[in-house]
Amino acid sequence: MIPLSLLYRSVVGIRRWLFKTGILSTQHLSVPVVVVGNISVGGTGKTPLTLWLVKSLREAGFKPGIISRGYGRQSASHCHKIKAVNAHDNPLECGDEPVLLARLANCPIWIGVDRVAAGKALLAAHPDCNLIISDDGLQHYRLARDFEIAVVDAVRGFGNGWMLPAGPLREPIQRLRQVDALVVRCTQGLPSAFNLKPLGPTVFEMRLQAADFYRLNQPDQKHTVVELQSLRLHAVAGIGHPELFFATLKALGLQFTPHAYPDHYRFSAGELDFEDADAILMTEKDAVKYEPYANAKHFALSTTTIIDGPLATLLRTRLSRKS
Repeated sequence: MIPLSLLYRSVVGIRRWLFKTGILSTQHLSVPVVVVGNISVGGTGKTPLTLWLVKSLREAGFKPGIISRGYGRQSASHCHKIKAVNAHDNPLECGDEPVLLARLANCPIWIGVDRVAAGKALLAAHPDCNLIISDDGLQHYRLARDFEIAVVDAVRGFGNGWMLPAGPLREPIQRLRQVDALVVRCTQGLPSAFNLKPLGPTVFEMRLQAADFYRLNQPDQKHTVVELQSLRLHAVAGIGHPELFFATLKALGLQFTPHAYPDHYRFSAGELDFEDADAILMTEKDAVKYEPYANAKHFALSTTTIIDGPLATLLRTRLSRKS
């Protein structure tokens, strides 16, 4: 795979150079744009960071909207549609992460492969929106951006350091020197793949703190860890790095049988009805997909995002200079 990886690196470099020199044009939206992304494949924590950014920017007086590609859409007829996403939309048509964002962010969300078109559609439908957050748009160079945030998983780091297909990287590690902020996701109970040292201009640590469990068929009812400790538990994770979820549960003192699935996995009815389980635990991202089939045994874990450092202050200061 190494020759293909070297070829891929060359193509990525040429493409970025074409945009940087103006041979390929970028398009500006009428409001500032914050891009959240990563340089590697798989989950790194972009969705919880996006939710944290929405909350922080709203507290600063902004009215943010979110655009996303809509990964996880299964139907070919929906994959290229530009559309708004609502809290009760079908994840198979809109993607699991956009539906989760729609439920938790309380702001306009539009999806589309073309982020520029999605952003324009959002602003046309919501003219009071004065800032756009692009979820997973670091490599979508046609969309001009005012602030770039790259997210890195401290556990997996950069893998073997090679670009696709020989390794996990979409862009070279040196790309991180060009972003405005680097957020490193740390996970309790798992060792870091590298020392947390300045990998970019400004580095912040992010942790996801477990909050409450709730039943999928009764989401208003909250349950504590103590209520689950004596039960026979199974844990399900269909995310980019399932071990992150399992490590969180272990850190809470829970014992369980783990079940790892591919990212954006499409669950079928009854697939998570384990006969020897008193309770089946899953991420909120998986919960939006399995909710139609859920019974009283299915629980999701809600989390709180904690950022160590003044990321919100840096972002607000930079955006105020743009306005």
